[in-house]
Amino acid sequence: MSRHQHKPDKKHSDAEHPDTKDFGTEEISKSQRKRDMHALQVLGQQLVELPKEQFEKITLEENLRDAIVDARHIRQHGARKRQLQYIGKIMRSIDAEPIQEQLDTLQGQSSQATQALHNIERWRDRLLKEGDNALEELVKLYQQADRQYLRQLLRNAQKEMLANKTPKSTRTLFRYLRELFDQET
Repeated sequence: MSRHQHKPDKKHSDAEHPDTKDFGTEEISKSQRKRDMHALQVLGQQLVELPKEQFEKITLEENLRDAIVDARHIRQHGARKRQLQYIGKIMRSIDAEPIQEQLDTLQGQSSQATQALHNIERWRDRLLKEGDNALEELVKLYQQADRQYLRQLLRNAQKEMLANKTPKSTRTLFRYLRELFDQET
């Protein structure tokens, strides 16, 4: 064998060579495990930060629920961080997918509620700006709307704005629109 010819490495046969390895039996890399653990910690933090009424709707194992409740009461940064790590550790031993699905459902409902409020605000602002034109369109869409009451609210709201008074009628208009739109759903 000449000096420039390559000798096969005795340590690696073709079957053991990294380029020919069977990818189906590969272990998860350390980096991937860290990313997975961090994702579980983030999920745990989202659960900790949920409003109480939403948190109570989520089905969790008792030890995880207790750890999250404890974390909600911790105010010191270091202690809270350790508790979040503990929550992540607990979550490694359970299937987190159903928890994520429940959280996504809650957040979807929350975004729908936000969209509904924005719709009400747009109608209120439009009524205040356009007056009767917007009122007629609203009454066509919502036939149970009380046209006379809406006109009164609009007049009072405009007077309050001109006099720089508290927007009491504007708030009442918003509440009335919310009740009106809720009747439709």
